[in-house]
Amino acid sequence: MSNQTAIFIDAGFLLSLGGHRAAGTTLRSAFTTHYESLVRGIVQTVKKNTGLSNLRVYWYDASKDGLFTEQHKRIGLIPGVKVRLGRISYNGEQKGVDLRLALDLVGVARTRAASVAYLVSGDDDLAEAVEEAQDLGMKVVLLGVCKANSRLGVASVAEHLALTADCIETIPDQLLDSAFTKVIEWDQTHSEKSALIANATEVPESPTPRSSVPTPAVMGKKNVPTVVPEAPVPSEIVYSSGTDRQGYQGSAAYEQKELAVAEEIGAKVAESWLALTTQADVVEILADKPQLPPEIDRTLLKDCAQVLGEWKTDQQKIRRVLRGAFWDYLDRLM
Repeated sequence: MSNQTAIFIDAGFLLSLGGHRAAGTTLRSAFTTHYESLVRGIVQTVKKNTGLSNLRVYWYDASKDGLFTEQHKRIGLIPGVKVRLGRISYNGEQKGVDLRLALDLVGVARTRAASVAYLVSGDDDLAEAVEEAQDLGMKVVLLGVCKANSRLGVASVAEHLALTADCIETIPDQLLDSAFTKVIEWDQTHSEKSALIANATEVPESPTPRSSVPTPAVMGKKNVPTVVPEAPVPSEIVYSSGTDRQGYQGSAAYEQKELAVAEEIGAKVAESWLALTTQADVVEILADKPQLPPEIDRTLLKDCAQVLGEWKTDQQKIRRVLRGAFWDYLDRLM
């Protein structure tokens, strides 16, 4: 077996963690990624840890119909990088990404092209591929993002995958801080202007304006909310869920805190999205209410998972609060 390394990067996993660290959200439009320095830094980190040269960096992402975007072409032109694309389904989910990664990992192990694989992912579905590569004589190292309060020491990695790998190492914080940059700070003027223009284009020619789409005059009379969401009443968490229930009364303090955190995350994603979007996007999202675009819904769940963990985010109560808080924030500006 060739005495060198191969690096397998799940782009969705890495960009979510790096973007959340830089911008406080996984919304890709909220941060800029310096791909050349990120890839170069990971290769240098692996070489420093092993002393071995690198065969190739495999970069896995998804796109519409599995076609290269300009961004993917840019990444693919980085020396030593091979871009492998899955598809984005109609509902915004990635398809085929994990399968491609698993096949490449086992294939490199079978051809003995590398002796050590560095895997930048946290997906439990890859555990079987890791074991197969190990059975073929390859060492598999998980390369993650440090999270001090996690039992595994890294963020968003499934425990089964962590137990399967030979060891876990981390990407240096300095590399992440230099490779990911927040696009802009909260732009209150931009958000107000987007909301104003969006609503102005939607006002019907009726003597009585619709309450959900006010006129610019009504918009001017509204108070602009503060950036930080209001603290919930200690004995009750109130949210908008589209049902007859007005909220939850929790006797457990930890549940109240989790719901409050979910509210803050939902409002933060709405704030970031509105600060970076156009009036046309605002009109479009309001027309589909209460259905959220897949990108935004995915961002809400990823951001929540970064803070509360995957299993908490899977709870329907948490998801209702997340989505309700997003709409509540937009409603206050509309």
